[in-house]
Amino acid sequence: MFNRFLLLCLLPWITTPIWGQVSQPSATATYQFTQGLAALTGSRYGREAIYTDPLAYQLYMGTLKQPTEGAVFGTDEQGREIKWVAVAADSLNRLRPRGSFRGNAGAPAGPGVTAGSLRGGLGGAGGYTYLTYESPREQVALLNIRGNSNVYVNGELHMGDAYSMGYLHIPVKLQKGRNDFYARGVLITANLSFPTQPALLRTDDPTLPSIRLGESNASLRGAVVVVNTSATPLTGLQLTSRLGGREQTTSVPTVPALSSRKVTFGFDGSAITNKGPQLAELTLVQKGKTLDKASVSIEAVAPGASYSRTFISQIDGSLQYYAVTPQSSGSASSSALFLSVHGAGVEASGQARAYKPKDWGNLVAATNRRPRGFNWEDWGRIDALEVLALAKEQFKPDPRHIYLTGHSMGGHGTWFLGATYPDKWAAIAPCAGYPTLKEYGSADGVIPDSSSNPLEQMLLRAGNQSDVLKLTTNYKPLGVYVFHGDADRTVPVTYARQMRKILGETQPDLSYYEYPGGSHWFGDHSVDWKPLFEFFTWHTIPVDSTINSIDFKTANPGISSTFRWASIEQQERPLIYSRIQLNRTRQGITGTTTNVALLKLALDQFGSKASVSITLDGQSAINHTTVTAHDTLLLRRDGNSWAVTGKPDRAQKGPHRNGTFKDAFNNRMVFVYGTRGTKEENDWNIQKARFDAETWYYRGNGAVDIVADTDFSLATYTDRGVVLIGNATNNAAWKLLLADCPIQIERNQLRAGSQQWQGDDLAAYFVWPIKNSATASVAVIGGTGLKGMRAASANQYFAGASGFPDFMIFGLDMVRSGSQGVRMAGFFDNEWKLTPTLTVVNGQKAGTE
Repeated sequence: MFNRFLLLCLLPWITTPIWGQVSQPSATATYQFTQGLAALTGSRYGREAIYTDPLAYQLYMGTLKQPTEGAVFGTDEQGREIKWVAVAADSLNRLRPRGSFRGNAGAPAGPGVTAGSLRGGLGGAGGYTYLTYESPREQVALLNIRGNSNVYVNGELHMGDAYSMGYLHIPVKLQKGRNDFYARGVLITANLSFPTQPALLRTDDPTLPSIRLGESNASLRGAVVVVNTSATPLTGLQLTSRLGGREQTTSVPTVPALSSRKVTFGFDGSAITNKGPQLAELTLVQKGKTLDKASVSIEAVAPGASYSRTFISQIDGSLQYYAVTPQSSGSASSSALFLSVHGAGVEASGQARAYKPKDWGNLVAATNRRPRGFNWEDWGRIDALEVLALAKEQFKPDPRHIYLTGHSMGGHGTWFLGATYPDKWAAIAPCAGYPTLKEYGSADGVIPDSSSNPLEQMLLRAGNQSDVLKLTTNYKPLGVYVFHGDADRTVPVTYARQMRKILGETQPDLSYYEYPGGSHWFGDHSVDWKPLFEFFTWHTIPVDSTINSIDFKTANPGISSTFRWASIEQQERPLIYSRIQLNRTRQGITGTTTNVALLKLALDQFGSKASVSITLDGQSAINHTTVTAHDTLLLRRDGNSWAVTGKPDRAQKGPHRNGTFKDAFNNRMVFVYGTRGTKEENDWNIQKARFDAETWYYRGNGAVDIVADTDFSLATYTDRGVVLIGNATNNAAWKLLLADCPIQIERNQLRAGSQQWQGDDLAAYFVWPIKNSATASVAVIGGTGLKGMRAASANQYFAGASGFPDFMIFGLDMVRSGSQGVRMAGFFDNEWKLTPTLTVVNGQKAGTE
């Protein structure tokens, strides 16, 4: 799914990290893999909940044969043989085929299946590389592979380094004798190193603020990775920083066995008086014993220079950062705020430095959680909102002067965030952007949009909010400036022209410019374009009292529910597009609605003791009712009529918690793994928690608490999202969280309402609200037995813009056959009831919506 993004150029202004150089512990013995085997096994991972992976299927079924050169793995969709071919390290240690890549039926590969086209195996007919290592004894090693999506180490699944960043060092337990590695990807590099310490500090992927000269700098926070190479959790850790003669000590969370975690530490930069890199020494201590030492370089900057600032994210409690190019002069009380969202492979710090300071506002750049992150959707979207809120608090800008811009993937982010939150911006300016992921080359969907299969339609529906082209009417209140180089080969200018054509029919305020001869990046003015910022100066966000016409659309009120004085609180059909078109006069409100079950209207602009009438969809909802200032009216649809209703219980669905499986991965989430099963089940539960934690770290610069079921309590983790791994038989936390859920997974049995399935090869992903919490949910990842649990191993839910419904029940055969292996999928209703009309069973709707 990332192959198009791999083509994006890494530009000089984005490749130098703001933190400078880092120092690592002394090198340990290293083994470089120089030969192996590769095959185009045909794995397909897209932006839907399903995937197919023939090699994983054979591995899970226990039928995978050890590869040998020339051996036939299977056949492709055309019936041609898929063979294992030898690969060997080139001068850069990349494992390449010897000579031309010979794959299907032994024929030389055509241009579509060259080794280069298979980098990472990230879409299309993906491939695997098979490696082995003979270990003289049982031992722990650190595995570092670049260019792969994931890797099976002796059957255990671990995260891969798809973008070849180099900082993913995974502790793995080697057995004596042969160890098997199946890395999903071709043209990879791989090595093992052998640590001699139980804990390591890794400083090659730090999250650090700048030291701004002239400020106090006494309580700054950074983050580095702690690797636990031992078989027991590391507890009671402390991390001491020393900078300019000042020390601070920070308690470090538990790091599970054979895991790594990015941890936050405090440091005191108040003694620093000179700009430039400043070396901070770090010492990891446990009960007075030093476990490891390292150092990291932190940049000190002049007051007017661009800088980075760290904060604790409420998504997971991890340390993140945003970058700022501060206002050069002018009145702070009337200053503007520009939110800039970066492109794929770009650091927020580099994004901010591409802009010259403006005399009328501050520019802030969010991170998307990583340079590639989540495409500014899902947790990238939340990161942008967190940074926007922090920037408003820090700079206190004029609320009428808030603007959004971005480049490349950030151009998409601008289109997406602009359509999703049209009342947050005075104007938006996408640069070199594409509107939707599924229309861009990175989508690589497993399910075609044209599918007429009801179950596949249900799965596609879960991703509706990502389809910007369905939300273009939301741009009408905004000024829109489209900027694109006409010679751009990375994101062709046809995307800009597409949006110009669409918006030309409906958008009242549109400016468009193609830069002659402009490639994807033609200098800092690719983003810092003077006419763009002049366009911003002409636009302000009007106050609500002047907005008397609303046309707003959303697919998910849990993501976006409100425009101005109207809010879509609940839908009739979950994640089908909802729309409100309303007009306000002195006498009241009239308009039409589509797929709205509960509508909230703010009536404060009518004044005290006003007589108001409301007519919706041709039906009178209230007629000359007296309202008082600051009244809020809730209207519920019942058939073809509307009636005033009371405030719904927070236990119901609404903007605060509207479901979809991914919604639980928020609110400082915690992973809870089962320990009450068989050894094999318990092993899978903890391994799955580790794999998801590795993935969350790699994709989202995140850190998450991993807790055994017996250590979990609702009192300790109040209002925190929970990801429960296991089933009712082997996870002791199940009864606390899911006793009243209509979906129940037990050993060899799975029930969903009146539906029931038997066997050890069934699995499910589903979400459920946590009792006594108005916001938090639990996401369940589990199966009826080892085969079913393995079917749930993949974590496509961490892919940006991947659509997951409230629940999906499937078998191990999904790994082989895709949607044919899905038993049931759909959404709960607004009261979290399992309703046939919102469910598809075995490819057929159980009822009519």
